[in-house]
Amino acid sequence: MSTSDLRVQLLHSIQWAHIPAGDFLYGERKKCKYLPAFAIMTFPVTVGQYRVFCKATRRSMPPAPSWGWQEDHPIVNVTWHDAAAFAEWADLALPTEEEWEKAARGTDGRVYPWGNKWDASKCRNSVRQSAGQTAPVGRYPAGASPYGVMDMAGNVWEWCDSWYSVNSTRVLRGGSWGSHDPVNLRATCRNGHDPTFRFHFYGFRCVSRSPGQ
Repeated sequence: MSTSDLRVQLLHSIQWAHIPAGDFLYGERKKCKYLPAFAIMTFPVTVGQYRVFCKATRRSMPPAPSWGWQEDHPIVNVTWHDAAAFAEWADLALPTEEEWEKAARGTDGRVYPWGNKWDASKCRNSVRQSAGQTAPVGRYPAGASPYGVMDMAGNVWEWCDSWYSVNSTRVLRGGSWGSHDPVNLRATCRNGHDPTFRFHFYGFRCVSRSPGQ
């Protein structure tokens, strides 16, 4: 199968949530911000989707996590550079943290994708438990954002195309399966790390700013 065929295969496997243009409340201070319309992947990039990219580009898969590769789980152990390369190859982009946050919490400034009250049953997390590993993407539909975007709290921290501080670390959003404090699973929570770092808590999803997506 050619590289272009593999790209088409990948794009056909992606489900999209459409985020309309308009204002939303951003950050802890709920600052009103405007964003143009865009589309974001309904689920994080899966192991299976990332494998297609590796096959097309002759890249090696990242080191497998302790639980092994499961095709419908989010890809982990990817650096920011890995995520950016995937997005570029697919003619997509990593979300800015503003795009990520609007997709995660809608326009009303809610704390979590599903509302303002913490509910451990609505995402993959380790609050008062030990999740042990990722979950298949979309396993927690009750935790969807107002736009129907899944896994925006828990499962994996997601790389964003924004700098965290002084052009040295990249932003991660959303918390992960290993998060043991609800504070880290809020839609406003910011994390940052060196873009060369890979970890079994880190994954990503992409956005499209093309009107036809």
